[in-house]
Amino acid sequence: MKYEYIIVENFKPKFPENSHFELRVRPAFDQGEFKMNMRVECPKEMRDKKQYPPGTKFKIKAKITDRDGTKFIYTHYTWPFEVVE
Repeated sequence: MKYEYIIVENFKPKFPENSHFELRVRPAFDQGEFKMNMRVECPKEMRDKKQYPPGTKFKIKAKITDRDGTKFIYTHYTWPFEVVE
C-alpha cells in the first residue's frame, strides 16, 4: 500500500492499552481502508496532552502496515504533521 494523507485524532482510551502514553491516536473517521478502530504509530508529540488535548486532529502521511499479524497505520516519527480544525 502506498502512503496517503489522512486525518487522525488523539484520544484517551476507555480501557488501558499497551502503551507508555495516556493518549493514543486513531483515524478521526473511517477513511477507506483506514478504520477508526486502527491504531497509529506516529510522532510522540502528537500524544502530548499538554500541547495537544484529547480530540486534537492532525493531517499525516501514512499507510497501513502489518507487524506480527496486526494491521496498524504507520507514519515515520520524523515526518511533519499538521494540526487541523
